[in-house]
Amino acid sequence: MHRRKVIAYCAAALCWTQAGPSVSADLEVEQVRELLRKGTAAAPVELAGRDLSDLDLSGIDFRHARMPGVSFFGSRLVNCDFRGSDLRGANLNGAWLMGTNFSQADLTGASLLSVVVLGGQVKTRPTFTGAKMQGVKMIADLPGADLAGADLSGARIGVNIRNQGMGQMRTDLSSANLENVNLAGADVNRTLMTFANLKGSNLRGANFFRVKLSGSDLTGADVTDADFTEADFDAVDLRGVKGLDQARGLDRADNLSKAVR
Repeated sequence: MHRRKVIAYCAAALCWTQAGPSVSADLEVEQVRELLRKGTAAAPVELAGRDLSDLDLSGIDFRHARMPGVSFFGSRLVNCDFRGSDLRGANLNGAWLMGTNFSQADLTGASLLSVVVLGGQVKTRPTFTGAKMQGVKMIADLPGADLAGADLSGARIGVNIRNQGMGQMRTDLSSANLENVNLAGADVNRTLMTFANLKGSNLRGANFFRVKLSGSDLTGADVTDADFTEADFDAVDLRGVKGLDQARGLDRADNLSKAVR
């Protein structure tokens, strides 16, 4: 990752922490570990609505816990295992997510604003394969991340925020695996999606205003009623795309003539 981008996202997390209320977590790290030792798939530990903010919970296995409404605000969740976990409405703003596994987790309505993901290696990227992420709010630096099969319908990924003069920030999903992802009705405006894999994705009604799509693969995607105003189509693979004649804003898209058909 570029040095400036690293600094920007670290500063973003700091801004979130400083801007948030001064609170202390409900539990200490060892108490969390002890509770989770007792959890099983049949009898998961109940952590619903708990405040676990600003804790270093790195490496913990949360698979046997129910956590709707939990707050991990500013917490270190490096290499944590949330596979299949119930995280509906969770607050993950400013959390450190290097190597964190959210595969098949339910993150419906969760907030992942200014999450921290440092480093460019595959092992440091969080994984969201098959996750339920309907209506999530997310701004994150996730180049190369795996979100294959995730349900991001109605998500707000392209929300632009300003953090005390840091300038405009946006989500980076360049080179990400978004194959068969559901982005129906999602707002992904200004998101970086260069060289992303969007094969077979559901983009119906999504807002792709000024999205950088250059080099991405939309083979077999459904773009019915999607808005591509000022989106960049340079070298985008549009073969087999469904609903292209019903997409909006293509007359104002950039480099559409350079797309592969």
